[in-house]
Amino acid sequence: MNDRYLRDIILNFMIAGKDTSAGTLSWFFYMLSKNPLVQHKLAREVDEVAGGNNNNNNNAVLDGSITDTTLDKMPYLHAALTETLRLYPAVPIDGRCSEADDILPDGTRVKKGDLVNYLAYSMGRMSYIWGDDAQDFRPERWLNDDGAFQPQSPFKFVAFHGGPRICLGRDFAYRQMKIIAVALLRYFRFQLGGHDNVTYKTMFTLHIHGGLYLCATPRPAP
Repeated sequence: MNDRYLRDIILNFMIAGKDTSAGTLSWFFYMLSKNPLVQHKLAREVDEVAGGNNNNNNNAVLDGSITDTTLDKMPYLHAALTETLRLYPAVPIDGRCSEADDILPDGTRVKKGDLVNYLAYSMGRMSYIWGDDAQDFRPERWLNDDGAFQPQSPFKFVAFHGGPRICLGRDFAYRQMKIIAVALLRYFRFQLGGHDNVTYKTMFTLHIHGGLYLCATPRPAP
């Protein structure tokens, strides 16, 4: 192990393990603030599955109500996070380097060493991929008639890549984000604070330009 190898490992941990989850949670609460009905549905799901905010310590993590079993019973939360990633993928542009000459399915020839990029941000907003409501934040698109989460092809929803190189930390990232989301939605209602002109900052990961300002007000006990 040399310094360059160690640097690459640390950078990978920082980008893949911290920036992506934190950035996605920022966009998640931004979308909830812009869509109060979705926020209400999520709060109701949290109350029904994890219990209301009627304990005295005001800490859903420490009181043991957030478990893997509990989180698995929240399909709407999973759908809302996935819908956030569709519109605001943590890595908006990604690609691979060809190890050999190849021909893509559409006939495009790729030579060894060529870099092939795809824009997850644009793909998530294309109507011919997601329908006429591609621009809308609608978690229901991820649920079947029974209300269970219905995954899409990883080559359609490319936020975690697809094939043999699909993101190894996908399930762990979902768990992290769900825990934070449940702990906050259990006790607070969120609204945008300050300006409404929220946009992204062009970086390797999709940051909110200038940060996200929210107003959190206590939710009454159900």
